[in-house]
Amino acid sequence: MANVTQARALALVVPVALVGGAYAFQYWGGLFPCEMCWWQRYAHFAAIAFAVAALVLPAKKLWVALAGLAIAVSAAIGGYHAGVEYGWFKGLTECTTLVNFGAGGDPLAAIMNAPIIRCDVVQWKIFGISLAGFNFILSALGAVGVFALLLRGKKA
Repeated sequence: MANVTQARALALVVPVALVGGAYAFQYWGGLFPCEMCWWQRYAHFAAIAFAVAALVLPAKKLWVALAGLAIAVSAAIGGYHAGVEYGWFKGLTECTTLVNFGAGGDPLAAIMNAPIIRCDVVQWKIFGISLAGFNFILSALGAVGVFALLLRGKKA
C-alpha cells in the first residue's frame, strides 16, 4: 500500500510542479503559451484531478493509474511540440494569439497589439532544450515513476 501512496504523491506533485512552472514562466517570465502548450497543461490538469480523486474516492490504484496516463499524455504532447519547435516535423496547429479587449478598450488595437505565439518557435531554452522538451522529459519520467510504483505495489 505504501507504493500506491508514493505513486499517488508523485502523480500529484509532477503535474502541480510542471503547471506551476509553466504559469511562473508565463506571468513572471513573460512567455505566453501557444496552443500546444495549452494542450500539455490540459493533460496535467486532468492528472491533478485524478490524483486528487485518488485521495478521496475508492479504487485508488485506478485513479492513480489514470493520473499517470494523463501525465504520459502530456509527455507525448510535449515530445510532439518539441519536435515541431525543432523542425523535425510539421505541426497540426496554426499560430495563436492572446487578445485582451479589456474594459472598454479598442478591439482593433487589442487585436493588432496582441502577441502572436507560434507553436513552431522556441521562446526559451537552456542546454538546447525548450520548455516543451523539458515537459516531455519530466512528464515521461514522472509517468514511468508512477507506473513503476504501482506495478511494484502489485508484487507486494
